[in-house]
Amino acid sequence: MYSARDRVENEEWLAELQQAADTLELDAEARSVAEDLFLSSVPEQDRSKRAVVAASLYAASLVAGDGRTQTAVADAAGVSRLTIQNRWKELLEGAGLEPPGW
Repeated sequence: MYSARDRVENEEWLAELQQAADTLELDAEARSVAEDLFLSSVPEQDRSKRAVVAASLYAASLVAGDGRTQTAVADAAGVSRLTIQNRWKELLEGAGLEPPGW
């Protein structure tokens, strides 16, 4: 779980998340889930935050039934597809959700 302080301290990253969500045309539910996933697992180092933003967006799009490809999310967030591939499942598991088993 996260606090209001986490939201304030990561305002810049939440803005980047919303900008990428705009590019992906994600709905409100996916955006909300993405913010929750990001804020629940914010890394300490700034260099890792962009990766968590991207993985949060991808995972949230799956949870909300508004799925986007890893490539599309990677392009919108400015990371590699491999970055998302390596992180999205652990974000879901950390939130107590089960990743799809396709």
